[in-house]
Amino acid sequence: MTRDIDLLIEARWIIPVQPANQVLEHHAVAVRDGLIVDILSTDLARQRYRATQTRALPDHVLVPGLVNLHAHAAMNLLRGYADDRALMTWLTEHIWPAERAHLSHDFVRDGTLLACAEMLRGGVTTFSDMYFFPDAAAEAVLEAGMRAALGIVALEFPSAWASDADQYLSKGLAVRDRYKHQSRLHFTLAPHAPYTVGDTTFERIQTLAEQLDLQIHMHVHETRDEVERSVAEHGVRPLERLRRLGLVSPRLIAVHAVHLDDTEIGLLAREGAHIAHCPTSNMKLASGASPSTALAAAGVNAGLGTDGAASNNRLDMFQEMRHAGLMAKLVTGDAAALPAHHLLHMATLGGARALGLDGQIGSIEAGKQADLCAVNLDHDQTRPCFAPLSQLIYAAGREHVSDVWVAGNAQVHDGRLLHLHNSNLKARARLWQNQVGK
Repeated sequence: MTRDIDLLIEARWIIPVQPANQVLEHHAVAVRDGLIVDILSTDLARQRYRATQTRALPDHVLVPGLVNLHAHAAMNLLRGYADDRALMTWLTEHIWPAERAHLSHDFVRDGTLLACAEMLRGGVTTFSDMYFFPDAAAEAVLEAGMRAALGIVALEFPSAWASDADQYLSKGLAVRDRYKHQSRLHFTLAPHAPYTVGDTTFERIQTLAEQLDLQIHMHVHETRDEVERSVAEHGVRPLERLRRLGLVSPRLIAVHAVHLDDTEIGLLAREGAHIAHCPTSNMKLASGASPSTALAAAGVNAGLGTDGAASNNRLDMFQEMRHAGLMAKLVTGDAAALPAHHLLHMATLGGARALGLDGQIGSIEAGKQADLCAVNLDHDQTRPCFAPLSQLIYAAGREHVSDVWVAGNAQVHDGRLLHLHNSNLKARARLWQNQVGK
């Protein structure tokens, strides 16, 4: 008996991520009401299902939609604004002054929309954001048709969004209340970093996280200077300070986590915390190399993040997968460190798990959301193809993404955005370039 479905995607290869190391040849994914209902051989799928739409991908690998675990999406409007500078110089002398001059609801909405377009075309279906005006970011995400976890930012100093930590939290929570019934929007508590947030604010965030069942998304141990400053001001390293405040737990997404000792790696593993590894940004800002292989060996769950386009300068998860793998091999001297299957896991299910969304996204499994990315391997740069998983990580790039679906809805087809218009996006980028560049 044939069953009616909305969409049947037939692919040369499917890499479901879960179970690990599995590559399915000549298989199909059946989708109904935005959910994956079956993964089976193409021949059997044609017998079992009658689809409203069929997408044939004869030279493609189909993977889960990529999860960008750390971004400052609106900073796309500051791409290339202050390159080749150390982190604190970059922040205090260039980025923060630019934000003071230009930050607004429209800046965040337009910058986030530009970022969504870039990420969708690169196979990203979900991103975890940390920036001001989350209401503006929510508007952009919904218009783009993506999925996002928006950070409720907290800082001790004022911005155009809020005047103090209490107002950051109250305004951010109000945005969460407004959008909490939107299935593609999720929220995290996002204190910027230990060096910009006080103990009283951290205590309130820990309480809110427990009460509202929210993850805590925060920069931690990004630079040596940050660690040394914490020792000078608080008598302990940042993670120890956070542990004493009750913030090191399965709710914590520790972004960067570059400068860790063995005790801190053990702490993160023991408490079930997560890491957002941002290799390209860490290299560009000379922050250092995350001990990613030691974290993996200890069992710490990790995802990959791009950071913002002002410090990367691409929201390119293919680049992050490749850089994470190459950096791990270089640092350890072990060519087998962080193999291809582990890197794809980090870019999909690892990020989803950190956000508490692994029951919905991150792998191609029946019952999960049909967030999917197809990559065409029939190119000069990707032929011959002996092993599609390795080819995906080490040869393919975002330019080879052909199709992207979010909850079964096509957002990219043959490399073209279906619902966002390039001319409009370019006009907005030019407008802000003229404003910021004055």
